[in-house]
Order: sequence, then C-alpha cells, then structure tokens
Amino acid sequence: MATSVRLDDTFVTQAKVYAEAENRSVPKQIEYWAKIGQIMIDNPDLSYEFVRESLLAVQEANQGLVTPYVRRTKKD
Repeated sequence: MATSVRLDDTFVTQAKVYAEAENRSVPKQIEYWAKIGQIMIDNPDLSYEFVRESLLAVQEANQGLVTPYVRRTKKD
C-alpha cells in the first residue's frame, strides 16, 4: 500500500545527495534509511556497520553468490 508523506525540504535534499551517491532513487533512499533506523531501534546493541553488512550478506545469499559451508573435520 502506497502512502503519501510530507517531508521537510532539507531532509529531501539530503536524501537526494545520498541517493545519487549510492545509485538509488530518493524514495528508495528514504526507505533504506527507514529500514536501517527500524533495525537499529529494535537492536540497540548492534553497530551500523554490522547491520549494513548483514543486509548485504542476506542479499548476496538471495542472489546465489555464496558457497555453502562444508565441515572438514569430524564432529565429536
């Protein structure tokens, strides 16, 4: 469901700068910030870098860009 939201012009300008730098549309940049913010609020002990790398790892797995772990030693 799409919802229209009024945002401060300064905020949108900042989002545009980041969006262009990260090859996203302005709405997708704002969605990204909202997603990161929600994760950070839900997990205050995690660092931003850990959250960002975790999101990247999930996408790599979804795209089939990972190899499965194979144990090389016998389990006791």
